[in-house]
Amino acid sequence: MSKKVYTDAVSALAGLLRDDMTVMAGGFGLCGIPENLIAAIKLSGVKGLTVISNNAGVDGFGLGQLLETKQIKKMISSYVGENKLFAQQFLSGELELEFNPQGTLAERIRAGGAGIPAFFTKTGVGTLVAEGKELREFDGETFVMERGLRADLAIVKAWKGDTEGNLIYRKTARNFNPMMAMAGKVTVAEVEQLVNVGTIDPDHVHTPGIFVQRIIEGVHEKRIEQRTTRKRD
Repeated sequence: MSKKVYTDAVSALAGLLRDDMTVMAGGFGLCGIPENLIAAIKLSGVKGLTVISNNAGVDGFGLGQLLETKQIKKMISSYVGENKLFAQQFLSGELELEFNPQGTLAERIRAGGAGIPAFFTKTGVGTLVAEGKELREFDGETFVMERGLRADLAIVKAWKGDTEGNLIYRKTARNFNPMMAMAGKVTVAEVEQLVNVGTIDPDHVHTPGIFVQRIIEGVHEKRIEQRTTRKRD
């Protein structure tokens, strides 16, 4: 068995967690979130975390669990509208927020993983997003400089992975996960199906195993963020 494979989320994170570290957490809403690894971070009791994630889960699930225990000091996010506790902590001054347009957040993470320290974009020019940031003109238009993002630890969720850490994502889960896997100094992945190396067609790999240091096979609740139904006829 590959040295990358761990039996559970707690053992996979052993020796990696510490107070005041930066963590990237993949997912979009509750789709594609590394729910087992988030639960293990909660159990560890580490605090003062800066978490980079598109959103903060919902009350009581996903990253919302870490808000309940006040383990998160700062969020670097794009969308936080589904979490009432997040709003309460932010408005009371308990939680810092670095807000980003969604495309800008995605590109900041991608840039960090590619070794690009900064880039310029038109998004946010003339708004609060650009306050305190360098502005520069290109071809007569104004752009704002955004810094690339890196993390001490990236936790990601994939549909299938092999014992060397090669990953395949499905549908909407292929959102922030692939770029975060590249931008973490250490990346831990959880998958629904763990298979032997050589089983996955190389042409189907989304994240090459070189970016993944540890991997587990998890059991996933796959909770629905918002269930909308209509009455039967």
